[in-house]
Amino acid sequence: MNHKQPLALAIATLLYPSFTLAEQVNNDEIALPPVTITDTREAALKSETSASTSQISQEELNFLQPGHPSEVLNRMPGVHVNVTGGEGHMTAIRQPISTSAVYLYLEDGIPTRSTGFFNHNALYEINVPQSAGIEVSKGPGSALHGSDAMAAVINVSTKAAPEETEGDVSLELGSFGWQRLLLGGGTASLNHGIRADINLTHTDGWRDSTEYDRQSANFRLDSFLDNGVKVKTVLNVSNIDQQTAGSSRLLEDDYKNNPTRNYTPISMRKVESLRLSSAFEKEVGASLYSITPYFRYNSMELLPNWSLSYDPNTYKTENKSAGVMMKYRQDFAPMRTRLIVGTDVDYSPGSMDQNRIDVTKEGNYYVDYTVEEKLYDYDVTFSSVSPYAHVETSPTDKLRVNAGLRFDHMRYDYENNLTDIDTGNHRRPEDTDVEYQHLSPKLGLTYAISEHLNTFASYRHAFRVPSQGQLFRQGKSINTVELEPVKVDNYEIGLRGNTDSKVNYEISVYYMVKEDDILTFKHADGSRETQNAGKTLHQGIETGLTAPLHADVDLAVSYAYTEFTYEDWQPDGSTDYSDNEIVAAPRDIGNVAVGYHPSQLNGGKVELEFSHLGQYWMDQANTETYKGHQLLNLRFNFPVTPAFKMSARIMNLEDKTYATNASFSRGVATYAPGMPRTAYVSASYSF
Repeated sequence: MNHKQPLALAIATLLYPSFTLAEQVNNDEIALPPVTITDTREAALKSETSASTSQISQEELNFLQPGHPSEVLNRMPGVHVNVTGGEGHMTAIRQPISTSAVYLYLEDGIPTRSTGFFNHNALYEINVPQSAGIEVSKGPGSALHGSDAMAAVINVSTKAAPEETEGDVSLELGSFGWQRLLLGGGTASLNHGIRADINLTHTDGWRDSTEYDRQSANFRLDSFLDNGVKVKTVLNVSNIDQQTAGSSRLLEDDYKNNPTRNYTPISMRKVESLRLSSAFEKEVGASLYSITPYFRYNSMELLPNWSLSYDPNTYKTENKSAGVMMKYRQDFAPMRTRLIVGTDVDYSPGSMDQNRIDVTKEGNYYVDYTVEEKLYDYDVTFSSVSPYAHVETSPTDKLRVNAGLRFDHMRYDYENNLTDIDTGNHRRPEDTDVEYQHLSPKLGLTYAISEHLNTFASYRHAFRVPSQGQLFRQGKSINTVELEPVKVDNYEIGLRGNTDSKVNYEISVYYMVKEDDILTFKHADGSRETQNAGKTLHQGIETGLTAPLHADVDLAVSYAYTEFTYEDWQPDGSTDYSDNEIVAAPRDIGNVAVGYHPSQLNGGKVELEFSHLGQYWMDQANTETYKGHQLLNLRFNFPVTPAFKMSARIMNLEDKTYATNASFSRGVATYAPGMPRTAYVSASYSF
């Protein structure tokens, strides 16, 4: 291979190392079939991937111009992301709407956080609107993914360096003081290129005391060295300062008549994150050598609004991570066999500092507080070593079989900086070490029924260890240090196809059993206790379809129907939730988008989107339901010139009242109101 090839070709080989570069056409453009990259950290034919995957391209992201990750992800089959204020979110993919650590969030294939310090708001630490695309692999991950990869793996890609010097700027204004400036650009020499993207966002918030500020920057350096090594170095930094009320629910009367009210104006969240990685790859014949060292820093200072009524506190948690992902791939000619072996190593020291606060309450409002005694102060280090093996082979031209095995050895080293307490509502365990070892098998196959139709089936086992907060912020639980890891067995079959008329469709059916699920039991006094449940069952069907209805009209449809139940859960001697449906688990999720793009719009488009969230139980006893909601969104963009584009979008076009989260506790229903009708307009210029 010529190591002096232009940067565009070098970047293509970096992104798609498993494909031949002999398909150059039209000045080094690369013609590639539909691919997925999440399962093996390399491009692979989607038709030969035994998992249900959904992608959002950079082109679609540019059209959507999302103000929140939900505006992107909720278009995928079986995916629901709600809004908890600013860019905060809870996710429901084959799971209820929750903060559970059952999703693995990646950026360019690298976990954005350590397993021990999971944050359900992971996507606000990623610069989503300036990314190159998002892929969601639903269900447990492959052997290349460890703890947390139980319900889905979400991988966000960064933008590569450009072939030539270029730049772009976008200014957006919107309702409730929304302002966003996006700057991007880069340059290249023969074998090196650099790109930078900056996101500056501010909103006053549509509810009282919900101001939000974000500053993010991405820097990426792509290099193709003379010795054949491809290097991708990425630096991401983010700072988020937020007054939060998104999960601060209202009583029903205020929810319907005064949704801008915020009972918890004292709540806040400050987040800092930094990620630095360098991926080194070299192909030698049929072999690929890959090593990716990385460093991460995460800090979060928080006054949680959800616990003000039963456990008022403020805390700060931070951690640093150093790790390396090592992989070796070898291809063999017989039966197109591919072997991938590797090891992931992570070392993440961190800390927790939490204080009780004495709050001042006026009516329903928490208006002030004073900091009282320290509840928790500890240092904890999470470390893991995880070797794995993955093999693929094709016994026949139409059949492809894959199998994988991963062994995870994980450890927490915990040191309590306060006295040990074994009674009360804030028990503190003594200094201890906690270790976990687990073997996770994977098996799958794909079969090409015809040129335009293929099917897949898979069995994947996965697990996740408890997070450091679940283990060592004991609360009133008897012994959280002895929490068991969650185990899951997922069985899935699917069908994918397309037609000559560019209709694409996919359908998958899954059956997932979780053992020792870590759940929170709400006591009658409002306090909560973390414990292992015996078993939960998650099953459903997911469908997706894209089709051109006319030369100027296209259609995208996604729909999922689910049933989630507590199969075995008796949280105390007098309570049995077995056979109940899981709280906050929507019965169905749907999305329909119709786009109109006549020639008069110069390549622009008008889109009407319909979003549906089905009903769910608001309490674990299954006595009250949230009926769900349907929303309409309208988007429009128009290229005035090839370089200058105007865009607009109106979210919640009908100005409906709806809840992003609803619950029922101690005889009272509360609702977190969703945003009313909201309008945005932007101007973009590229050069």
